[in-house]
Amino acid sequence: MMDKYAMLDNIREHSFIVARVAETIVEELLIPEENGCRPPNLDLVLAGALLHDIAKTKCLDGSCQHAELGMILCSDHDYPEVGRIVGEHVIMSSFDRDGYLLGNFPAREIVYYADKRVRHNEIVSLDKRLDYIIDKYSRGSEYVKKRIRDNFALCLEFESYLFSFLPFETGELSQRVNPAPFIETL
Repeated sequence: MMDKYAMLDNIREHSFIVARVAETIVEELLIPEENGCRPPNLDLVLAGALLHDIAKTKCLDGSCQHAELGMILCSDHDYPEVGRIVGEHVIMSSFDRDGYLLGNFPAREIVYYADKRVRHNEIVSLDKRLDYIIDKYSRGSEYVKKRIRDNFALCLEFESYLFSFLPFETGELSQRVNPAPFIETL
């Protein structure tokens, strides 16, 4: 699909790193069995992470919203579950505090979070990513800046729940991620 939709090399590289971040999170989650929760399906998480920006190249001209078009493209290729993840990777549409407290982290939230931790091809803090997104996408609009900040406030809260089930701190994520190019291991 990356070839079919002419995904630019820099967007592919970003997607590969998002996939590595998501993979690390899923593989290292420590969810107590008594909670009745399990880590999300790794294959689904990886598919969502790899395809989360599948429509970004087409939408760079401003003619479309890449998350929505990506959701449609994935569904058109008979990947509706992946499409839902792609469609929700920009703005967190659901937030389940009670589930997160138990260790229930659905694939869409893992991909959403992993994407927020990767600026271009670099794993960064949420603060650094927030600054970049405001600068790149707000176009000076206070309304858009507020929506971006509100979205990131939820992301920060999500991060606190997520990392309570991981054996490392948020600042250690980049050291935990497998540095091998993702495409070589597929």
